[in-house]
Amino acid sequence: MKIYNYGNLSKGEINALVQRNVDPANEIRALVEDVIEHVKQNGDSALVDYALKFDKVELTKLYLDKAELQEIASTVSPDQQEALQTAYANIYKFHKAQLKTEDKVETMPGVTCWRELRAIEKVGLYIPGGTAVLPSTFLMLGIPARIAGCSEIVVCSPPQKNGKVNAFIAYVALMLGIDKVYLVGGSQAVAAMAYGTETITKVDKIFGPGNQFVTKAKTIIQSTTTTAIDMPAGPSEVLVIADETAKPEYVAADLLAQAEHGIDSQAILVCTSEAIATQTLAEVEKQLAILPRAEIARQAIDNSYIIITDTLDEAMDFSNEYAPEHLILATEKWSTITPKIINAGSVFLGNLTPESVGDYASGTNHTLPTSSYSRAYSGVSVDSFVKKITFQFLTEEGIQNIGPAVEILADMEGLHAHRNAVSIRLQK
Repeated sequence: MKIYNYGNLSKGEINALVQRNVDPANEIRALVEDVIEHVKQNGDSALVDYALKFDKVELTKLYLDKAELQEIASTVSPDQQEALQTAYANIYKFHKAQLKTEDKVETMPGVTCWRELRAIEKVGLYIPGGTAVLPSTFLMLGIPARIAGCSEIVVCSPPQKNGKVNAFIAYVALMLGIDKVYLVGGSQAVAAMAYGTETITKVDKIFGPGNQFVTKAKTIIQSTTTTAIDMPAGPSEVLVIADETAKPEYVAADLLAQAEHGIDSQAILVCTSEAIATQTLAEVEKQLAILPRAEIARQAIDNSYIIITDTLDEAMDFSNEYAPEHLILATEKWSTITPKIINAGSVFLGNLTPESVGDYASGTNHTLPTSSYSRAYSGVSVDSFVKKITFQFLTEEGIQNIGPAVEILADMEGLHAHRNAVSIRLQK
C-alpha cells in the first residue's frame, strides 16, 4: 500500500486518488453493450451461450424449481441454518421498522395532501456468485422486497460448476418463499431482467451489487429501457479512519475483509500518524499469510493506499471526498467526528464494530453505493422497493381558498387552460 501525506497533496492529486473503477476507453461499455444486444435479440439461447462461455457450464434449463432448491438446501447444517436465521431475524426487524404510514396534511382549510406507499410490482434481484457466493446479499434484497409486498420477485445468480446454485442460496430462497432461481450471472442477467426472455420475466427495477460489468450493464439499461435500478453498486470498498486509540490488528482485519471480495476491491486507511500506518501494514502482512483468499486480497491491497493526516478532522475531509461505501471510525473519539460525515454508505463506530457485522447480521443493509455514489445515493431499504404516490383532496372551502392563487399563477405562466380548470369550478 502506497503512503501519502495529506498535507502534501494538491486538489488534483486528491481527485485522482478518489477515482476508482473508471472505464476511460469505454472497453467495458463496449463489451457489455454487445452482451445486452445479444440477450435482447436472442433471449434464452443467448443466456445458455453465455453460461458456457463465462461460467463454463452447459445448461439444459435456465432455472431451478422449488423441489430442486429443497434438495440442494438439505445439505445446510443446523449451525449454518441458525446463523442464517439470526441474520434473517435482525435484517427483518430493522427493515420492518422502515414501513410507516405518513400523516395527512391540511395545507390550508379544505386542502388535504398525503402520500401512500405502493410496492413496485416486479423486481429483479441479482445475487453475485463469482469468486464468492453471497447468500447474505440474497437476504439483504429479498427481505425488504417481501416487506414491501412486491408481487413478483425474479432472482438471478450465476450457476456453479455443477450447473446448480450454492446450498446457502437455495436455503435462503426457501426462507424467503421464492420458488425459482434463474441460473444467469453477469451483465447478461441484468439484460435478461431488463428486457425479458422466453423464460425470465421483464421486471420494473433491478437490485444487487456486482463487478464492473454488472454495474455498467445496470447503468446502461437504466438509460435505455423502462427498467430502473437501485444504484450503481460495483466492486466493494472500505475506508478506515484511525488514530492512536485504534487497534492495528483490528484495522488490518477490516482492510483485508474488504480486500478479499475481489481484486478490484479497495481498502483505504486514513490515519493520524505514520506509526499507525506502519503497525497496521505489519498486521496486514501477518494476517494475509493465513487467508485462504490471500492471492485475491493481496492484489486488492496492492491497489489500495494509506493517507496520513495531522488530525481526525482532516481525515474526515478526505473521507468525504472519497465518499466510501463503508466507513469505519476506528477511534474512541468517534462521537466527535460523526457529525462531520457527509458522504458514506454505511458507518461502523468504534473499535468493536467491524464492517463484517453489517455485511451479515446487524440488521442494516449491505447493498450500498460504491465509486463515490454515496454522494447522492442511499443504501437499499424498504423505500427502494416502493413508490410513494401523492394524493390531494379539496372540499368546496378548499377550492375557494386556493383557487384565486392558482388562477394568478397560471396567468403568470400563460397557461390559460390551467386557469380555466380552476375558474370553471369557482363559477359553479
